[in-house]
Amino acid sequence: MRQAGTNLPKVGRYNQAVVLEQIQRADGISRLEIAEHTGLTPQAVSGIVRRLIDEGIVREDGASRVNAAGKPRVTLRINADAGRTVGIHFDPAELACVVVDLLGRPLATLRAPTPASLDPDDVVAAMAGLVEDVLRAADVPRELVLGIGLASPGPIDQERGMVVSPPKLAHWTRVPIKQMLSEATGLPVTLDNDSTAAAIGERWAGAGRSVANFAYFFFGTGIGGGLVLNQQVYRGGSFNAAEFGHMSVQPDGLECYCGNRGCLETVVSPAAVVAEAQRRLSAGGASVLAERFRADPASVDNAAIRDAAAQGDPLATGVLEQAARHVATAVVNVVNVTDVDLVVLGGHGIRHVEQLYVDFAQQAVATRVMSRHIRVVEVALSPLGADAAVVGGAALVLHSTYSPQLSSLLEH
Repeated sequence: MRQAGTNLPKVGRYNQAVVLEQIQRADGISRLEIAEHTGLTPQAVSGIVRRLIDEGIVREDGASRVNAAGKPRVTLRINADAGRTVGIHFDPAELACVVVDLLGRPLATLRAPTPASLDPDDVVAAMAGLVEDVLRAADVPRELVLGIGLASPGPIDQERGMVVSPPKLAHWTRVPIKQMLSEATGLPVTLDNDSTAAAIGERWAGAGRSVANFAYFFFGTGIGGGLVLNQQVYRGGSFNAAEFGHMSVQPDGLECYCGNRGCLETVVSPAAVVAEAQRRLSAGGASVLAERFRADPASVDNAAIRDAAAQGDPLATGVLEQAARHVATAVVNVVNVTDVDLVVLGGHGIRHVEQLYVDFAQQAVATRVMSRHIRVVEVALSPLGADAAVVGGAALVLHSTYSPQLSSLLEH
């Protein structure tokens, strides 16, 4: 889909972002091709490209194919080494940290358990330590770092840079985590919901690179989501859109911490999968896990369930397939409401069972979506896998600086 710039005055920053995104998404592109794709005049494109080259963000990569008049077109590419960004994914169970180049390619990734205290000061100190470690591991000098992108559990107060009472984080009422992390590291920080960050990561370096409309389902400790509509990240009125984990899939189901009943998260989260397996084992279900459950119920965790399913155990397989069917229903609902072209599934919460979820969702959209007779909606596994949110965190810095947002046209 064509993404248009505008030749009206006072929109230079937006047009620069449009041009830069064309260069970032293409594997080499000429000035004339950018003008053709955006609707900007060749003169406007040339001026913007010159500024980007002067800033070191874009480089010329020699002459390439010739045009109709026989003149060579100079290929433009992102100068991936012009800077680095750091991404942090804050999950209640695990901290992940990555440093990437300007194409979103990871140079080093580190993980560590989230401090057991879950105290904000302890968590921020652990994050700052990971930043130092990952920069050292990648041999990246701090002066090359453009900033840190923090992907955090929501809800998020974007204006104040706060995490506001996340359901799985007691005592995090209104924590100014953006300021705290910036002070701890000495680097600028961009903050966003972890699911939105993962969707941005997909747009920069994953399955959504060339897709105008896609939905991203993020599976972590909980279930979240992100939406890109008409090439714009859709955030909603409070910047907390796409809470896919809180769609009701069982109207008479378990009460959720959000106040709803039968939310997707109550039947699909890692904790919910374990609880369902243990419920079936308590009821006497036949399984290779039965003896293990009798000896120590807590030993029947996600890893044990996945391993049993891989061996063909009917109870473990049934639990995972039930979860996958619920995800498929949620995917159908999202596609029917948004009419997206692609649905991406990712995150560490479905590690090792990803294909099962993709297969169930693909079958559902092929047979249950209203638009199925018009076109096929693809369901894809994130190529970023369990790193989607942390790479998305790093991409937040690039996205906030360089990605075209229609809202920028309204700024004074």
